[in-house]
Amino acid sequence: GIPTSDMVAVRHYLQDKDIRLIGPNCPGVITPGKCKAGIMRGDSFAPGKVGLCSRSGTLTYEIAAMLTEAGIGQSTCVGLGGDPIIGTPFVKALELFNNDPETEAIVMIGEIGGTAEQAAAEYIKANVKKPVASFIAGSAAPPGRRMGHAGAIVTGTAGLASEKKRVLAEAGVFIAESPADIPTKIKEAMASA
Repeated sequence: GIPTSDMVAVRHYLQDKDIRLIGPNCPGVITPGKCKAGIMRGDSFAPGKVGLCSRSGTLTYEIAAMLTEAGIGQSTCVGLGGDPIIGTPFVKALELFNNDPETEAIVMIGEIGGTAEQAAAEYIKANVKKPVASFIAGSAAPPGRRMGHAGAIVTGTAGLASEKKRVLAEAGVFIAESPADIPTKIKEAMASA
């Protein structure tokens, strides 16, 4: 992996540049039928109108495959990365999807640890005009124990899945209790828009 101190330097360097960094610790980005950069299997994805951004690499393509199977194609899918310091946080991905004419709705896959989902909830409430559905991984994780990677550790209440789901729901996001619920929730979100 990339040391956190190195990522701090990279983010600082890119701050004033017209460059978008995806990752580290992510599966990449794909616009189905057009381009792919990363390790995601192309057959899990289908062209469509739902943008997907995720902190979890595996859930990125698992949920994309579920959406595809349900007849819901994707405009672009972005694996943001699971480390504490990443190049493209949820807020930036949400901004890009909100301004993308090819995206009509957004799926956001979060997980325990950190406060990225809370920042996303604030941004969604104030700025996002498109319907959003979300799943937060790690509901059963014991506090203080790292789950999967460095970014998925709960310290205090802010990193808890329950707290993330609460603030996202308050922002109008449709909350899925399992990954398999995402296709239904995004359909509900789109129907209510």
